[in-house]
Amino acid sequence: MTVVTGQDQAAADEMQTPERRGFVRLLLRSRNFVIGLSIFWVVALMPVLAGAAVDPAVRRTGAFPARQPPSAEVPLGTEALGQSIYVQMTEAVPNSLQVGLIAATIGTLFGAVIGFVSGYFGGVVDASLRVLIDVFLSVPSLLFLVLIAALVRGVRVPSMALIIGIFAWAWPARQVRAQVLSLKERGFVEIARLSGMSGLEIVFFELMPHMLPWLGANFVNAFIAAILAESGLSILGLGPQNEMTLGMMIYWSNNYQAMLLDLWWWWLTPVVTLILLFFSLYLIHLGFDEVSNPRARAEG
Repeated sequence: MTVVTGQDQAAADEMQTPERRGFVRLLLRSRNFVIGLSIFWVVALMPVLAGAAVDPAVRRTGAFPARQPPSAEVPLGTEALGQSIYVQMTEAVPNSLQVGLIAATIGTLFGAVIGFVSGYFGGVVDASLRVLIDVFLSVPSLLFLVLIAALVRGVRVPSMALIIGIFAWAWPARQVRAQVLSLKERGFVEIARLSGMSGLEIVFFELMPHMLPWLGANFVNAFIAAILAESGLSILGLGPQNEMTLGMMIYWSNNYQAMLLDLWWWWLTPVVTLILLFFSLYLIHLGFDEVSNPRARAEG
């Protein structure tokens, strides 16, 4: 019979997650996280707030003179069909963020559940799920994304996000499984077993909180990858043709030869917006890494 001593309990408390010791407080002390989150909210919220104040009449084709450079009347200029780039941005940014949010959520949550179950329960469950993970990791995801997007007729923003999310879960599943194989041998898991907690309770109440900083960082990475995948597919002409995203803005500018016609404001606006989004998300990822990595936190 194993006796849980005060020293064992102290050791278990010492190994508790940063989330239980003030996860949010640690994040807010990270300069990278605060700067990245500030840039992200500016880039994300400004088009959303501006879109709520836009008159529906100016969204139509030909609402402004075509191919006009930025001016007081049209702050970001107009494209070849007389639509305001500023007005297009109020639709494109929220749609691109929606793709990233849906795809990253699907990939991170599904991958985490698969990884936790596979790593903790082991045996036949682990063997079966490990084969499934390896199959998806060996699949050339970009090729299948192109094929699926080409086959799906009338693809829309939610369906585009779902297509991307289908291939976003395997990598986090493998990483979570590897971490769980190590964590389940720690003292706090043994104490949880001795206290009578079931396997699922240990997974959700002991192991999962311990992995929250890593899951947050993975979510940000998946968010970046999803927006990048959507932009790539849209530039190839496989995006939502009837909805505007940052990728579709670049596609239409290429389709109407904006670079050859020196309509720099048409293609530069979505490109700069994507760069700012990726930069802000990268800083947010560094913030999560500082919280989850004790060495990085100590150096900070």
